[in-house]
Amino acid sequence: MLKKLTLSAAVLAIGLSANAQDGQTIKIKPESGYSFTVVKDIEATPVQSQGRTGTCWSFSALGFFESELIRTGAGEHNLSEMYVVSNTYKEKADRYVRMHGHTNFGAGGAFVDIAHIWKKYGIVPEEVYDGLGYGSEKHNHSELDNILTAYVEAVVENKQKNLTPSWRKGYDAVVEAYLGEVPSEFEYRGKRYTPKSYAEDLGLNMDDYVSITSYTHHPFYDKFMLEIPDNWLHVESYNVPLEDLMKIMEESVMNGYSFAWGADVSEKGFAFREGLAILPEDESTIDVKGKDNSQFNDAGADKISNAFETPVKQLDVDQEMRQEQFDNWQTTDDHGMQVTGIVEDQNGDKYYLVKNSWGTEYNNLDGYFFASEAYVKLKTMNIYLHKDAIPKEIAKKLGL
Repeated sequence: MLKKLTLSAAVLAIGLSANAQDGQTIKIKPESGYSFTVVKDIEATPVQSQGRTGTCWSFSALGFFESELIRTGAGEHNLSEMYVVSNTYKEKADRYVRMHGHTNFGAGGAFVDIAHIWKKYGIVPEEVYDGLGYGSEKHNHSELDNILTAYVEAVVENKQKNLTPSWRKGYDAVVEAYLGEVPSEFEYRGKRYTPKSYAEDLGLNMDDYVSITSYTHHPFYDKFMLEIPDNWLHVESYNVPLEDLMKIMEESVMNGYSFAWGADVSEKGFAFREGLAILPEDESTIDVKGKDNSQFNDAGADKISNAFETPVKQLDVDQEMRQEQFDNWQTTDDHGMQVTGIVEDQNGDKYYLVKNSWGTEYNNLDGYFFASEAYVKLKTMNIYLHKDAIPKEIAKKLGL
């Protein structure tokens, strides 16, 4: 099953949906003043729900890798987000304690975490490890996250002034009580695997994937450690000018490469329920009802404005504006998603087709939404993609 998009008003009227095709016209809802034409659509696996967890980074990056498996001819696979989360939670605790609590600890993460876990431990299919060891049908880490945080803080406080070798055993037992014991071997599609042999069988080389960003407080065409709390592994990103970042995004999609997209979704113009992420010049017309929770995983607040009913003029974004909003924390590392296509509205303005991880029931696009080029320019924190997707002239400057 590949991704599905709600189609034109005529199709919407009879409640049908189908795979989007290049050149097809899409309306978010019959009465909408927005009309989109599909420019490029990349195959992707079905939208999933991260539930009440802060694990969007795992859902989005694994969704990206699932598209990569389709692109490379390995077929469709549903990979286990919680296998990655389980191993990551354990490594974070070890680092937090070794750093005496002076590093980030929490549910958040980065796209590069998947490559790290994939190379070190391997990967497993969802059907082998669903991470629902606590008896729920949906992911909910509210209790688990609170317990894990209290646990490592108690270890770091270290009232007995001497760490025992038992703290890690106890911590791992808590993780596995909730998410399940990580399998050492399993059977899948008629073959016997370990997590590492399954990863090898899939054929993806994690060293082929890179993170790209664009900020002026570091030199362009060099690497730096993106200063965001969830970059707990301190992995470096390649830094390029904004025009190069936008060129990489557009050409990668047009050449059949999707990418993982890290972005700020706390803007008034981000309206998941309306299927849009936009940057109106005048955002005072947007009325916000309700609010997101701290992990942005309950489908977002209601946003009401004529800007979501018909296209409006959007901000003209440049490098300086982008840097200013990063420096003053107006742009923060909120959410990980996957970009799987490009569409144009009736005015010829470009939007990126974004696969989210908030389930399919909260909007008319089966869990996808359209992010305007202006929004993407200003609010992209970083992207994660195959190095072959980068235009050759830019890759050469980066030494790739």
